[in-house]
Amino acid sequence: MIISRRSLLCSATLLPILTLPGCAETGRFSLVEAIRRLLSLSAQRAFANLMRENGFYDDQLARISLPDALGGSKGADVLTAVLTSALFRNRLTKQVNRAAEKGAELAAPVVADAVLNMGIPDAAAIIRGGGSSATELLRTAMGEKLLGTMLPGIDRGLRLFDNAVVVEALRAATNIDFAGLRDDVTAKASDAVYRAIGREEIAIRADPGSTNDPLLIGVFGLAK
Repeated sequence: MIISRRSLLCSATLLPILTLPGCAETGRFSLVEAIRRLLSLSAQRAFANLMRENGFYDDQLARISLPDALGGSKGADVLTAVLTSALFRNRLTKQVNRAAEKGAELAAPVVADAVLNMGIPDAAAIIRGGGSSATELLRTAMGEKLLGTMLPGIDRGLRLFDNAVVVEALRAATNIDFAGLRDDVTAKASDAVYRAIGREEIAIRADPGSTNDPLLIGVFGLAK
């Protein structure tokens, strides 16, 4: 994309933002577009990592822990006392994380569409906000939609990968069923998706040059 001299002059007013006469409309459009590109690229990178085989499991930030009724993230009573096998526990943890990958496959196009259509009422504040402020805006805009989107894929994934380990784990537990396991994994997977997108947003803000996108380089390079 070729950026006009006027757009560059408008971008240069980021600190303070949009102070040159005639820049308000063009500058606002550029900032909104920059946020959309930031979120779009962050989501693309995040989903590319998460949707690989063992993408959730191999990512310390995104890994899904087991529900408390199945030992949680610390591996207590049910799995250690009843099932006793660390190998079994690892199999189950991988199972729920593989299921999350199926949920991510459904989530990726929905997030992409949300980025294109979400409202961005104060683009300058998001630019200045730093961190993962654009991702937080996306999460607010999507509400509970990601949960409903991912749930069918996670349901399918839990039944598809190593189903015997899920059956045995649920048999050993006294207060969780398949629906409870599925809902727990879905909620955690949704949170993990936003964390992964936020991580990519922070990385792009820190090094906009890595995107090779003139608009992102111009806007976030000046905002640093």
